[in-house]
Amino acid sequence: MLASVGLGIGGRRGREVGCGGPGDPASRGGGPGRHGWRDIRVFSALHHRNFRLFWFGQIISVTGTWMQSIGQAWLVLQLTHNAFLLGVVSALQFLPVLVLSLVGGVVADKLPKRRLLMFTQTVAMIQAFAMFALAATGTVRVWHVMVLAACLGTVNALDMPTRQAFITEMVGRDDLMNAISLNSAQFNASRVVGPGIAGVLIAVLGIPPLFLVNAVSYVAVLVGLAMMDPTRLHAPVGARVSDRPLRQIRDGVAFAWRTPPIRLALLMIFAVSTFGMNFNIILPLLAERTFRTGATGYGVMSSLLGFGSLVAALVLAGTVKRPRVGLLVASAGAFSVLEIVLARIQAPIPAYGALALIGFATIAFAATANTLLQTNSPDAMRGRVMALYSMLFAGSTPIGALAIGALAGRVGASGALFIGALPCLAAVAYGASVWRATAAFRAPGGTVAPDVEADSGPAASQRAAPGTLAPDGAPAVSPAAIALPSAAEPASRSA
Repeated sequence: MLASVGLGIGGRRGREVGCGGPGDPASRGGGPGRHGWRDIRVFSALHHRNFRLFWFGQIISVTGTWMQSIGQAWLVLQLTHNAFLLGVVSALQFLPVLVLSLVGGVVADKLPKRRLLMFTQTVAMIQAFAMFALAATGTVRVWHVMVLAACLGTVNALDMPTRQAFITEMVGRDDLMNAISLNSAQFNASRVVGPGIAGVLIAVLGIPPLFLVNAVSYVAVLVGLAMMDPTRLHAPVGARVSDRPLRQIRDGVAFAWRTPPIRLALLMIFAVSTFGMNFNIILPLLAERTFRTGATGYGVMSSLLGFGSLVAALVLAGTVKRPRVGLLVASAGAFSVLEIVLARIQAPIPAYGALALIGFATIAFAATANTLLQTNSPDAMRGRVMALYSMLFAGSTPIGALAIGALAGRVGASGALFIGALPCLAAVAYGASVWRATAAFRAPGGTVAPDVEADSGPAASQRAAPGTLAPDGAPAVSPAAIALPSAAEPASRSA
C-alpha cells in the first residue's frame, strides 16, 4: 500500500490509497479514495491488478537479470582479458534478437501473450541455472558462455516483443504512457540495486552466486503471471491474422515504414542503440583499464547509470501527458553530447555524475520512442511493430558490440565511446530536421495515414488513428489513446 505520498497534482495532495482489488472502493469508482492509484499520477497504471502483479514480479526478476549481466561480463573478462571477445559474447546474445524478432512478433500477435511469457521466462530460468552450474564447478569456458548467451538471445527474440505488447493488454491505451514509464522505473530501480549487489558479491563470494540469484528470481515473475486474471486483459478480439508468416512480417514492416512517427522513432532507435548504448562493453573496460576501480567500480557505474534512468522514468510517469517527437529528439541529443563528455573524463568521480545524466537521457529517449510506437499501432499489428523496436533497440547490439569492442581494442574505451557518439549526433540532426518540417508530412486536416493496405475485419477500423501528427510533432491520436489522466479525472518500456 502507498500511504500519504506527497505527489500533488494541480494542488491536490496524494492520499492513502488501496490496492484496487474488487472489494476496494478504489476499484468501484465510488466513495472516498474512489480513484485509488489514479489519485497519484506517477502510479496511475498500478490500479490494474494484472499490471501490479507483473510490475512487482519484474522488480525482483530484473534485479537478478542485472546481476547476471554484470557477472557474465566480468566472467568473460576474467577468462579472456580480451575486449573483442567481450563484444563477441554480447553480439551472440543479441544476434538472435536481430534475426528472429519479427518472427517473434508474428507469434506474439497470434498466441496468448501471458502464456508465451510463462514459457520464455521458464526457459531463461533454466539458462541461468546452467550458467551457475558451470561457473560454480569451475568448468566454465568462454565457449560455454557464448553458447548460453546465444540461447538466451533466442528466447529474448520471442520474449521482448511479447512483453512490450503485453503492457497494452494489461492496462489499455488510457494508462499506456504511465505504464511504460513505470515499467522503465522498475527496470532501472533494478539496475541501481542489481549491479551494486553484484559488485559486492563478486568481491566477497565470487561470480557464481550471481547466476544462482538470477535463476531463483524468475520465480517471482512466473508466480505473478500465473496469478493474473485473463478476463481483465485488454486482448484484441476477433482480429483476423493471416496464416502466412512472411506476409504478416511484410505487412508489419510496410505499416511501420509508411507511418511517419513510427518510421522516425525506429530510425533514431537504430542509430542511438547501435552506436551509443554499448554500456555492457564500455563500462567494464572503463572500470578495469581507464579508472582502475575493478568490479566494485563497475557495479557503482552501472548503478549510477540506472539511478539516472530511474529518476527520468519517475519524472516521465508524473509529468508527461503524451509522447512528443520534440522530446524524442531532445533526449537523444542530450544523450549524444553527454557521451562525448564522458569520453573526455579521466577520473572516476566526474564520470559517475556523467553516467547518472546519461541514464536520465537514455530512459527519456527510450520511453518516449516506445510510447510513440505503441500509441500509433493498432492492436492486431502491435506485436510486429514492437518486434521491430526490439530488433533495432536490442538486436542491433551485435553490430555495435563488435564495432565498439574492436575500436576499444585499438583506441581504448574512451576513444570508442567518442566515436560511437558521432552517428548518434547524425541521427539527432536528422530527427531535428524532420521535426522542423513536420508540416510537410501532413495532409489537409493534419493527418498522415499509413499508405498500406488495411486488413479486413475488425482490425481495419483501427488504422485511422495511427500515423497522425500534431503540429508539434506528437502523434495526434485521440486523447484517450495517449493522454495521461488529468488531476480531476483520469482518462496513457517498453523497455
